[in-house]
Amino acid sequence: MVVGPPFAPWQFVIMTSPDELPLAAEFPAATREQWRKLVESVLKGAPFDKRLVAKTYDGLAVEPLYGRVADAQPVTGRAPGTPWSIVQRVDHPEPSAANAEALNDLENGATGLALVFAGAVGAYDYGLPATEEALARALADVHLDAGIDVEVDPAPDSRDTATRLAALVRRGGIAPGATAIRFGFDPIGAAAAHGGSRLPWSRLAPMFNAAISDLGRQGFRGPFACADGRLIHNAGGSEAQELAYALAVEVAYLRALEAGGGTLDAARAMVYFRLSADADQFLTIAKFRALRKLWARVEEACGLEPLPPFVAAETAWRMMTKRDPYVNMLRATIAVVAAGLGGADAITVLPFTLALGLPDRFARRIARNTQLILLEESNLARVADPSAGSGGIEQLTGQLCGAAWSEFQEIERAGGAWAALEQDLIQKKVAAVRDQRLAAVARRKDALTGTSDFPDLAEPSVSVLEVAAVAQASISVACGIAPLPRIRLAEPFEQLRDASDRMFARTGARPKVFLANLGKPSDFTARATFAKNFFEAGGIEAIGNDGFASSDEMIAALKASGARLACLCSSDDIYAREAAAAAQALRGAGASVWLAGRPGALEPALTQAGVSGFVFAGCDAVAALRAAHDLVASGR
Repeated sequence: MVVGPPFAPWQFVIMTSPDELPLAAEFPAATREQWRKLVESVLKGAPFDKRLVAKTYDGLAVEPLYGRVADAQPVTGRAPGTPWSIVQRVDHPEPSAANAEALNDLENGATGLALVFAGAVGAYDYGLPATEEALARALADVHLDAGIDVEVDPAPDSRDTATRLAALVRRGGIAPGATAIRFGFDPIGAAAAHGGSRLPWSRLAPMFNAAISDLGRQGFRGPFACADGRLIHNAGGSEAQELAYALAVEVAYLRALEAGGGTLDAARAMVYFRLSADADQFLTIAKFRALRKLWARVEEACGLEPLPPFVAAETAWRMMTKRDPYVNMLRATIAVVAAGLGGADAITVLPFTLALGLPDRFARRIARNTQLILLEESNLARVADPSAGSGGIEQLTGQLCGAAWSEFQEIERAGGAWAALEQDLIQKKVAAVRDQRLAAVARRKDALTGTSDFPDLAEPSVSVLEVAAVAQASISVACGIAPLPRIRLAEPFEQLRDASDRMFARTGARPKVFLANLGKPSDFTARATFAKNFFEAGGIEAIGNDGFASSDEMIAALKASGARLACLCSSDDIYAREAAAAAQALRGAGASVWLAGRPGALEPALTQAGVSGFVFAGCDAVAALRAAHDLVASGR
C-alpha cells in the first residue's frame, strides 16, 4: 500500500451573480466587493480578519460570507433517500434489564442496537459483562435476522466477544449472512484507551486478521474492524486530528488484512469508521463529508475504484453536561442533524442524563425520538448530501481534507498508527488542542449553556437509574502506550458547583457574593447581570438589590446578606468617582472585594483600596471562581 502525495487543494468558486429569479430580475446583481465595502464602512478601520473571520482548533479560517460552489458534486455516501440506522445503546450492567430496554427500543422505532461492554471506548462507566451468559440474556428475543443493525462496542479483549456473539447466532439457527453485525474489532483503539496492550502490534495483527477471517468463513458479512475517532474527540482533539487518526488506524487494519493473504478490495469491505458528532453543526457536517473524500483518496492510492465506507456516528461525550442536562437534548439534536446531513449510516444518541448516571427509560425515549422526528417529520434523509455546493461547507470540507491528510502523513512517517501512539506523537498533539479547548471554556469563549453561562442554582434534579458504575477492570500491559484521556468540557465548572452543593448540604447555605450596586439601575444593571451569571456558574449565589442611597445602607445590606464576598457593579463613570471609596468601606466591613469590568487605568487605585479581583468577559472564570471559593473556605 502506498500513501500518496499531499492532498490536492480544492478549488472554490464565488458566485458573482444569483440565479435568475423573477422578483430579482429588475435589480443588478450584488457582488462580494460591494458587500465588503459596506462591511468596511461599519468596521471603521477595525481589521476585517480579526473581527469577522473565525478560526477552528485546526487553524482553519471560517469566513463570514461564502458564495455557492456551482460545480460541486455530492459526496457519495448513504444511498439517496435511505434513512440512517437509529441505534440505541444496550449498556445496562444487568443483562435482563438491558434486554428489556433493547426490546422496548426496537418496539418503538429503533432500527439498531449498540452492544456496549464494560471497559469499551463508549462505555462511559456502564456496560454489559463480557460473558457468554450476559450476551445471551441481553439479546433474548432479539431477532438478529430481522434486519436489526447490531454494532459491538467491545471490551478490550474483543476477540472473545466476537466469538461468543458468533456462537450465539449459530445456536439460534440463524444464517450468519442474514445478520447485520459490525463486530467492532479495534485493537489499536483499545491500546490507546487503556494505556497499552498485552502484545505488540506485530503479534496482534496476525491474531486480528485470523479472527476476522474466521468470521468471514462462517458467513458473516461484516464489516468487522472499526477505526474509532471517538478516542480523539473524547480526549479533546480537533476535527483534523480525529480524521487523521481514524484514517491511520484503518490503513493499519488494511495492511494487516492484506498481509494475511487477502486482497485490498476484500479488506476494505471488512472495515468501517466511527466518529463523534457534536454541536458545532457545520464543522461536524464537513468532518463526515471529509472522511469519505479522504478514504476515497486512500482507495485510489491502493489502486481501487472508491466505494463509500460505512460510517457510524455517536453524539459527543465531551459536550455533555451534568448541570442543566436538558440542554443536552438540544446539543444532541444539532449533532444528529449534522451527522445525518453529513452522510452517517448509523447514529447513536447519548441519552441526555448519561453524565449523571445510567439513563432511565424516559431519557432513552428522548434519545430515540430525537432521531425519529428528524427522519420521519423533518425528512432529513430524503436528499443525498444536501450541503453540496454550499460555499461554507465545501470550504470547510476541503480545508479539513488538507489538514487531516497532512496529519495522517505525519503519522505514517512515524511508522503508522501504533508506532505514533508508542512515540506519544498523537497524544501530545491532542493534549495541545485539549489545553486550548479547556482554556477557551474557562474564559467562557466556548460557552456551555446552563453550566458556564446562564446557570440555574435552583435547577430541578433529573432521575437516573440507581445502578452503580462498573469498575474498570485492570488490564495486564506489556507494551505501554500513554492513554488518551476521556474528558467532558464542563467538568471544571461542575467541580465548583459540586463544592457549592456540599457546602449547602453541610450548612444549609451556599457561598454568596453580595452585589454592591452603585448608582442608578441604568448604571449597574448590565454589570450586575453579568456578575450574577459569572459567580453562579461557580455555584456562588449572587445577592442582588436595587442600589443604595448611601454607603452605610450598602454596608448594612452586606452584613444582613451573610456574604463574605462583595462585587462592585456599575458603569465606568461611576467607578471613577465612587468605586475606591466603596471598596474601602466593603473591605472594612470584612468582605473580600471584587469588581465587575476591566479596571483599565483605575487598577492601581482600586487595588490599593482593597479590590482583590476583577471579573470581565474573557477573564479566566474558572481560576477566579476557584479563588473565590478558597476565600469563602478560609473565612477571609
